[in-house]
Amino acid sequence: MQHAMLGRQRVSRIGLGTMSMSGTLLSGGALDDAESVRAIHRALDLGVTHIDTAESYGPFHSEEIVGRALEGRRDQAVIATKFGILSHGGDATAMFDSSPANIRTAVEGSLKRLRTDRIDLYYQHRVDRNTPIEETIGTVAELVAEGKVLHVGLSEASPDTIRRAHAVHPISALQTEYSLWTRDVEAKLLPLLRELGIGLVPYSPLGHGFLTGGIRAPEEIPEGDWRKTNPRFIGEAFRQNLRLVDEVRAIAAEVGVTPAQIALAWLVAQGGDIAPIPGSRRVARVEENTAADGVVLTAGQLHRLDSLTPATGARHDDFNESTIDR
Repeated sequence: MQHAMLGRQRVSRIGLGTMSMSGTLLSGGALDDAESVRAIHRALDLGVTHIDTAESYGPFHSEEIVGRALEGRRDQAVIATKFGILSHGGDATAMFDSSPANIRTAVEGSLKRLRTDRIDLYYQHRVDRNTPIEETIGTVAELVAEGKVLHVGLSEASPDTIRRAHAVHPISALQTEYSLWTRDVEAKLLPLLRELGIGLVPYSPLGHGFLTGGIRAPEEIPEGDWRKTNPRFIGEAFRQNLRLVDEVRAIAAEVGVTPAQIALAWLVAQGGDIAPIPGSRRVARVEENTAADGVVLTAGQLHRLDSLTPATGARHDDFNESTIDR
């Protein structure tokens, strides 16, 4: 497995996202914790070091699974987790809470569930508009000084927030969507990250499964699946977005690999500071995604993929769009 650099943190350039192991946004069958553990073990066996989770996944269940899977293998993994969506102060109305007191409660819970004495990469999951970012990052910097956190990250943060946070303590990584499906970061965010020496961790690098080519009509999405309300999976937007999949499938046929592997190979080809975290809870999917590390695209194939128009439709529904720092 080749590697990427997130600031000074070295990780496998293809990681493993574990949100689906918690039941969050679950589709396609019931949870199987034993299979989730096997999937993490298989990822480690294949050279994956970057394991991503969050206290809010479940909540808590994903961290518990990661902690269970890494027992006895802790030093093989870079554990990334997140705080700030859950409030631990008893205020059920709070959407986000990155206050110092909440961070300190959150980190102790994560360390316990992950069965570890340190978190390699600790992200603010969403920007808390009620707490200055300087105060939040200052608290996480104290955790770094205490050895409980090694590197600091942000998720869905704006350029201004990133600059302000980085002025308090070096930020190692930004997590946001980036894929053939979502390329907004290329305009302003990616140049800023490279200016500051911050790595990029793309989540949903397969477009919530769309880029795998497995869904050809909105009617094929199971009832109760959250994608039923995602603007890119609805009506005319869905049909227009099939053009992305068709080109990815065509190149996959040329190379002799799967569409998912083409989408991931394109993404890691964008730079050594980019480390996607395709999510899965199944061994077979982990094996497929990890094998993308060995896929080499020609200059012509990269050009064809670069030239694709990104997806039609907002990447989230109105509520989830409102939670993103702009």
